[in-house]
Amino acid sequence: MPDAPFSIRRETPADAAAVAALNDTVFGPGRFVRAAYRLREGVAPDLALSVVAELGGRVVGSVRMTPIRIGDHPAHLLGPLVVEPAHQNRGGGRSLVAAAVGNARAAGHGLILLVGDEPYYGPLGFRRVSTKDIVMPGPVDPQRLLVAELRAGAAEGLAGVVARAL
Repeated sequence: MPDAPFSIRRETPADAAAVAALNDTVFGPGRFVRAAYRLREGVAPDLALSVVAELGGRVVGSVRMTPIRIGDHPAHLLGPLVVEPAHQNRGGGRSLVAAAVGNARAAGHGLILLVGDEPYYGPLGFRRVSTKDIVMPGPVDPQRLLVAELRAGAAEGLAGVVARAL
């Protein structure tokens, strides 16, 4: 599929309602029981890293980065990645992830964790990690726990409970 004609920019506080509505439409209320959503509760996304996709001046996609800790390691949780259904499968999701990862790398961050499909996120720099070493605050399919190491050695000794950043 050709790349989507989205413009991608950093998320601002003014985007919050549009991003929330988009997540409601695409994921529905069941998303709140997932382990990754529990980590985001009460924690503001890092707007220096989070991005939205606009088309015709309207937010049609989003990916957020939320500060977390994995044991003693500072990291960010990527997600949710959401694209309006009418604009899916056009490259917008991958473009959003690439922009957010690029923002994190440029800012000097070392690790990004997500729960997702390795065939989708693998080409974007994510690899599977052991759930015997990393413990999420709720059930997670071990095949879907992925990490991107943004600095060489940043994932060395990675172990512990995944929690909200302090």
